[in-house]
Amino acid sequence: MDAGARRGFLIDASGLATWLVRVAGPRPRIVVAFSGGIDSTVLAHALAKQRRKFGALRLVHVDHGLQAASGEWSRHCASVARSLRLAFISLKADIRRKRGESPEAAAREARYSLLSQAMEPGEVLVTAQHRDDQVETLLLQLFRGAGVAGLAAMPRIADFGPGRIARPLLNEARAGIEQYARKHRLRWVEDPTNMELHFARNFVRAKLLPIIREQWIGADLAIARSAAHMAEAAELLGSLAQRDLARVVDGDGLNVAGLRALPKPRRRNVLRAYIASFGIEAPSTAQMMEIAGSLLAARPDAQPEIAWHGAVMRRRGGRLALQVKSQDGLEAVAEKFSKSWDWKRHRQCVLNRAGETLTLLDDAAGAIDLDRLPALLEIRARAGGEKLRPGVRARTQTLKKLIQAAKISVEERAQLPLLFSGERLVAAGDRWIDASVASNDKSRRRARLIWGRSGVRWGKSG
Repeated sequence: MDAGARRGFLIDASGLATWLVRVAGPRPRIVVAFSGGIDSTVLAHALAKQRRKFGALRLVHVDHGLQAASGEWSRHCASVARSLRLAFISLKADIRRKRGESPEAAAREARYSLLSQAMEPGEVLVTAQHRDDQVETLLLQLFRGAGVAGLAAMPRIADFGPGRIARPLLNEARAGIEQYARKHRLRWVEDPTNMELHFARNFVRAKLLPIIREQWIGADLAIARSAAHMAEAAELLGSLAQRDLARVVDGDGLNVAGLRALPKPRRRNVLRAYIASFGIEAPSTAQMMEIAGSLLAARPDAQPEIAWHGAVMRRRGGRLALQVKSQDGLEAVAEKFSKSWDWKRHRQCVLNRAGETLTLLDDAAGAIDLDRLPALLEIRARAGGEKLRPGVRARTQTLKKLIQAAKISVEERAQLPLLFSGERLVAAGDRWIDASVASNDKSRRRARLIWGRSGVRWGKSG
């Protein structure tokens, strides 16, 4: 049993709320990721007791649809929200596993994507991970051979989507959470898959950790402390990578001579930061060693390359550049997504977990005629072959040619969101507006489109 539980320790609801106010600012707007399990039920109950400290407090449930009882769980969550007098929404996940991806990872990706989309700008997503979860995460990352960033496990507060993500229970033990639930006679759902030991996390929790705790008293605290040390080290490595990146960046690629001048550990560190900036999966350790070694050591005219999961790192003379082949042959790194946007109801649309947004702002000089813009738009990534007429007097051109003429960076064109009405392309990010929705001297309601991420503008104002 955890030492805190032996002392009769209970979750301090006031302390949790005070911490959230301290890290997120006065009267933060809180969104609780609410599964209906014991952890999120305790968190929702504790925060509801402190609701006066928040500007808003609501619960968001994600129905993964993986269990026969998932609909019943959603109804239970709605019932708990009513009993706590909290606003509640339930979202249905569409889980699509990538090649080689575990069901757990696919479900997690779908869940966080939906939670990000459900957030409004500036809101704080609060999740119920606790110290036991942190310990399990670090051990799993260790068994996967993760580096410093992976061993840092979960941060207690971080940027997420259009706001931030906070884990106020991360220093609390599962035993204390269970004690709180019993004292307040809370009701929660039990996921039967938590008992299935073929899932790695369940095996660590049920089989491995009891042995570790029996042999090493206080192991949980020590492992969590190691995760904190790793997080600090990861932050320092990130700062060093950004300094080195500023020295070796060459347009949308990296300067080979600059990379070779760095010691090998720093060379790999800056390469990891460069690859991570595109939001794609990192290469294997062996591939990273090859990129940092033989790829940089090759003759300037050899034009070597290393590919992984569709991504390609190419050496061309004195430059190194990360690229991916899209369907129309344009080399880019694209995040595939598709979602609807009812802009009349919500003027801002969150595109993904990275926090990219599209925003329509009323502007008397704006390039968009709101009376001509369809109420429901479909946002998609590039698939190839798209065409657009970027002006009343302009001819229709392929998006590929427009991008090439504008000399857009690989990173920007990789993320470029496209707005469709049916099959008609009406806008490409905030760079090009199709003549079919463009404003003119007779337009009564005009607006401009802004595409950005975490306060950073990608394109240009329309």
